[in-house]
Amino acid sequence: MTTSPAAQEKREDPIRPTDDGARALAKTLLRGARFGSLATLGRDGHPTASLVSLATDSDGTPLILVSALSSHTGNLEADPRCSLLLAPGGKGDPLAHARITLRLQARRIAREGAEGERIRRRFLARQPKAALYVDFGDFSFFALDLQAASLNGGFGKAYELLPGDLLSDAAAARAITAMEEGAVEHMNADHADAIRAYATGLLKAPDGDWRLTGLDPDGADLARGDAVLRLPFPAPVTDAASMRRTLVELAAAARRPA
Repeated sequence: MTTSPAAQEKREDPIRPTDDGARALAKTLLRGARFGSLATLGRDGHPTASLVSLATDSDGTPLILVSALSSHTGNLEADPRCSLLLAPGGKGDPLAHARITLRLQARRIAREGAEGERIRRRFLARQPKAALYVDFGDFSFFALDLQAASLNGGFGKAYELLPGDLLSDAAAARAITAMEEGAVEHMNADHADAIRAYATGLLKAPDGDWRLTGLDPDGADLARGDAVLRLPFPAPVTDAASMRRTLVELAAAARRPA
């Protein structure tokens, strides 16, 4: 019995249908990354990869801070098309661990104005050591606007994703942005015990002086020194009231006896 070419092609298609599990994994990889491999196109058309430190905007858009002296900055100015590989790795075979490649369009961010101030704040919250050079005249922020993504969740787990699978709702991101800075300061000043419970009770991290560094519709970012954690929310939040309710519920869950 022979198999038709159409049936064989369908059977061998390595791309799985995108589901909620794939979306959650992709968001975790994106929001949890502190660095990635950025691929740009040189003026001769040859691709070049370099290591960059990362943060994300409120909606999940990747952010980079780069020097005009770096070749990738000139490449992005000449051709804004780029890709970013996020691969945290782990023990054993590196190909057995999840990674994601983002197809992006770079956009320089003006320092002045609300967008520039927000991106500077969020980047430094994620990369505090960048405060040493963030205001040097030859450094610039770029937002890497998402076009598509390829997720590999391990052997036999490949997915093609669209921006809507990775990015937070735009209206919700704006609402959370408006209250984020004050909420982060309040949580760190008055609810350090809850943050520690998030880290140890929900994320099974070692005990220590964990701090909240960012909030967005899909989760919270925690840090202790160079260690970072991503706390995903059970469901996206859309405003200050739902953010407050979610943080309270997560603190209760974190303190609940196992």
